[in-house]
Amino acid sequence: MDDDYLARINNGQVDVAVVDDSPVGMIVTVLEADHLLVENVAVDPAHHGRGIGGALLRHAEDVAERAQVGEVRLYTNAAMVENLAMYRRLGYHEVKRRRSDGFDRVFFTKRVVR
Repeated sequence: MDDDYLARINNGQVDVAVVDDSPVGMIVTVLEADHLLVENVAVDPAHHGRGIGGALLRHAEDVAERAQVGEVRLYTNAAMVENLAMYRRLGYHEVKRRRSDGFDRVFFTKRVVR
């Protein structure tokens, strides 16, 4: 939670989902040479279950496709069971699990069509 979001915004790495002129979700992406990394995706709990997280991830996939990288990668805490199910439902494949920065992380990837 100590990320420099102003720098991320200035670097074009933050996109915001808006409903009725109010921000309800955000995604932070980092373009690498061979993939797009989703560093963070969050949706206001009052808007959970409305497809906003999925729409943000589809946006990231579109960004990856336009950048001509063939893969989107992300990771989450293993305790976030709802997120794990959502990522699988959206076509992301678990590639590994490991402890990182004091958390049990689950790493996912999804190939995107070029």
